[in-house]
Amino acid sequence: MEQGPLIQIGLPVSLFIIMLGMGLTLAPRDFRNVVIYPRATIMGAIAQILLLPVIAFAIVALLGLPGPIAVGLVIIAACPGGTTSNLFTFLARGNVALSIVLTVLASLVTILTLPLFTNLAMRLYMDTSEQISLPVLRTIATLVVIILIPVSLGMGLRRIAPAFAKRSESFVSLFGMLVLTALIVAIVLQVRDQFWTLLQTAGLAAAALNVAGIALGFLGGRVTGLPARDALTVAIELGIKNATLGLLVTLTLLDSSEMSVPSAVYGVLMFVFGIGLILFGRKTQRAPD
Repeated sequence: MEQGPLIQIGLPVSLFIIMLGMGLTLAPRDFRNVVIYPRATIMGAIAQILLLPVIAFAIVALLGLPGPIAVGLVIIAACPGGTTSNLFTFLARGNVALSIVLTVLASLVTILTLPLFTNLAMRLYMDTSEQISLPVLRTIATLVVIILIPVSLGMGLRRIAPAFAKRSESFVSLFGMLVLTALIVAIVLQVRDQFWTLLQTAGLAAAALNVAGIALGFLGGRVTGLPARDALTVAIELGIKNATLGLLVTLTLLDSSEMSVPSAVYGVLMFVFGIGLILFGRKTQRAPD
């Protein structure tokens, strides 16, 4: 399906701004948490980068999803957490520093893993007659431009003008939510003739992936002996995904509105489950001093 300039140009530019906002929240000292919290960082990164995509493949097999929806589900599972996960962690009284480190670490590694998982899913689930492949080098270059560069620029801007960076954080977070909302509305309009069928097909799968990610965070935290606050943080990081990145891959790199449906549905559901996590965290975790 042919995409208009609003998606072809506006979506990458919007995501660039959102990732710039992530950089505004970071300082080099934040990366010390990789050393300070090695168990939580390693467990959260492995769960987010490797285990959740494997769970997505299992959900596809269990539900027998059609090809485009199956590929779209794997794509959103392979996406990292977004800036929204940091906000949800703060509101749930989780470990914000750990959330930021996991978001950035997963975002950087995703530059390599997302195209690999996507191409594997397309080889498994798309018919030979309609099979396409995600151009790996182009995808890596695109992700470098919209993740690595803006995050670095944001960190540099925070170092040069910390007051401006602080004021801009809330604007960028709001901008990110508005972009995601606008994209979901645009997708619904594009596939309106098939929307309810696609929603019925993708809704259960997206909900299952979301619940599985949250459960994996809590269970993995318990198995690895993480403090309850860190386990909650990992659960939020696994449940709150960068759905905008999933939409970028499906709409601009793969040019498929059908494949974008799981990311769009997930983008709505994650707020519902995220509010539950906030309420749970505020009930069980003490406010930081």
